[in-house]
Amino acid sequence: MSEFWGFVRPDGSVGARNYLLVLSATIYANSVVERVSSSLLGSVPITHHLGRTQTKSDLKMTFDILTRTAANPNVGAVLIVDHFREDLCNLEDMAHALSSSGKPVEGVNIRESGGVANAVAEATRKGAALIRDLSCQRREISPISNLLFGLNCGTSDTTSGLSSNPALGICSDKIIEQGGRSILAEFPELMGAEEWLASKAVNQEVGDKIYRRIKDFEDRIYATGEDIRGSQPTGDNIAGGISTIEEKSLGGAKKSGSATIMDVLELGEAPPKDPGLYMMYTPGHGSESISAIAAGGAQALVFSTGGGHVIAHPVMPTIKITGNENSYKAMSDTVDLDLSGTLKGKLTLEQAGMMIYDEVLAVLSGKLTKCEILKEATGFAIHRVGISI
Repeated sequence: MSEFWGFVRPDGSVGARNYLLVLSATIYANSVVERVSSSLLGSVPITHHLGRTQTKSDLKMTFDILTRTAANPNVGAVLIVDHFREDLCNLEDMAHALSSSGKPVEGVNIRESGGVANAVAEATRKGAALIRDLSCQRREISPISNLLFGLNCGTSDTTSGLSSNPALGICSDKIIEQGGRSILAEFPELMGAEEWLASKAVNQEVGDKIYRRIKDFEDRIYATGEDIRGSQPTGDNIAGGISTIEEKSLGGAKKSGSATIMDVLELGEAPPKDPGLYMMYTPGHGSESISAIAAGGAQALVFSTGGGHVIAHPVMPTIKITGNENSYKAMSDTVDLDLSGTLKGKLTLEQAGMMIYDEVLAVLSGKLTKCEILKEATGFAIHRVGISI
């Protein structure tokens, strides 16, 4: 297979899902968003604790992640709930940012509605009408060249760099060979792998950017008075047999396969249409990382895990894989694929890569991940660079 069945959007992008996104503009709209979404089949809520009293750069990052998440192809329509009138993170500015997507956008302001009860009723009615329209849309055949594919890992152990990560790299290579794009993130967890990554850069300029941006993240950490090499690898990594950040990074970088690195993106930035591998400047924090990838427009992500994981983004289907047989047995309700056969001589890495590829295509076409079935949506978080003010 080199195609999938998706929902074609007005801007030409193709979604793997057809959600109504009920979006909180600020922290004060969260409870209304949750009440409204709980009443609407086919909706997903996005809530957060930000949107006000932030430094300008942090507020802009919050705004960008929220609006770019709403622009993700998996979202068919957006319902924004606003509280009063915050700077930037408000109904008008967010709706304007989404206008280029061409998708339907409605909104409710809690104060203007006359309070919480009225806002819930108004938003629920608007959301119901949007979902009724979305239910008339049908999937269409789409080439893999329309896929933006996310790569991430967490709770890594010694099996990760030997099994699930390189297998994921093979899957990524196949997607790129067919005109698709992939995103490799988690810059603090690539320290020590700079030379190998830069050797894959499309040119010297991109290679230099890889070195510089990984160093930028380490410098940001040093500025706090902390040394990442004291907090990485994490406790679960150490329990899984990883001894240094460099060892962890070299294993994690294998998710990128052998493809050429086309550029380094800022957090949540959408890549150009050119096929290839792109790196995104995100932290190693799993929820912040996959949220930035989803904001960049990825329709699906594979999360490689050694110890097992429950992480899943609310908008972007998150497929979890492991090469650790014990972890799969312990966490099989949320881990989708067991690739431990690669370490037993029963499965080649190429075969494992094709298993992932087939699963990705199936999920893009409507197959539910295990976390979707269980309504596990723990993977939304917005990265911050400043203090609250």
